[in-house]
Amino acid sequence: MTPRRSGGLLAAALATVLWGCASPPPATLGPSEASIAAHVAAATRAAGSDLGEVLTLCKPVPTARPVQDEAADRGLRALIARPAPPPGRAFDNLYFVGGDWASAWAIDTPEGIILIDALNNQVEATALIEGGMRKLGLDPARIRYIVVSHGHGDHYGGAPYLAQKYGARVVMSDIDWTMMETRLEFATPIWGAPPKRDISVKDGDKLTLGGTSLTLYVTPGHTWGTLSPVFDVTWQGKKHRVLLWGGTGFNFGADIPRMESYGRSTQRMAQVVRAEGIDVMLSNHSRVDGSQGKLARLREAGGTGPNPFVVGEPTVERTLTVMNECSLAQRDRFALLR
Repeated sequence: MTPRRSGGLLAAALATVLWGCASPPPATLGPSEASIAAHVAAATRAAGSDLGEVLTLCKPVPTARPVQDEAADRGLRALIARPAPPPGRAFDNLYFVGGDWASAWAIDTPEGIILIDALNNQVEATALIEGGMRKLGLDPARIRYIVVSHGHGDHYGGAPYLAQKYGARVVMSDIDWTMMETRLEFATPIWGAPPKRDISVKDGDKLTLGGTSLTLYVTPGHTWGTLSPVFDVTWQGKKHRVLLWGGTGFNFGADIPRMESYGRSTQRMAQVVRAEGIDVMLSNHSRVDGSQGKLARLREAGGTGPNPFVVGEPTVERTLTVMNECSLAQRDRFALLR
């Protein structure tokens, strides 16, 4: 065990102990400045020294849903224009082929590739997904399924192009298919039209290809139909269990039922984490899971040694706790405005 790995495990264990010893806010505590502070304090304890990026969810968010206008489009273009990181192998069968802002993940199987999310548009899909796969020795023509985590264009934008070119099937929750067909939460020419309804899944459905099976959990919050897949990867002959959280930010305004649903999703998935021994947590935005830094460490190590993506079950649970407590803090902030 290398010193860096040992230190990481010690920090995670210490943070877990501190989190477990913390007293939760009283169950009878109604929305107040005190309840907000209690939830933020609980999130901060759970975050420890290693989950600071997730803890930013506790910062106050606007009460109104963002308006997609010319100014918003300028900001979106700036995010997309950030120089993309190099593609990389995270595990023996899992590859990062995303941008600096939005992520895309390719699961390689003997019968083809399952792509999770498709970035903002055809340009990114061509340069980063197709180009990234080729750099990693993967053939994009082997894409069989595109799992879109939720109905926002930074994740579905490239899906119509890839589906048409390679005959890949597009998988989404029925809830978000319906949202995209009726009233998009965010619409901009930068993303273009969403994909046409293809494979519709419900909570707990499985998608299997080449011996790899994804359990697709519907985790309402970021959208009402957000999908968070759970699946196995391998590293140096050892199996690890992954939760890819399908939507993190609170960008839906002062919608208290939705915020509460977000919290319930994190609590429910924490139970899944414990039951299944999930020791890897990924995101579809690399700032949330630190994937760019972890991929850089793997490149420096030449793909040998401990895998920095394997954070351990306690840290996955702590991440969900931070998200839950921050959602409760935001809920109470909104409730005070009523």
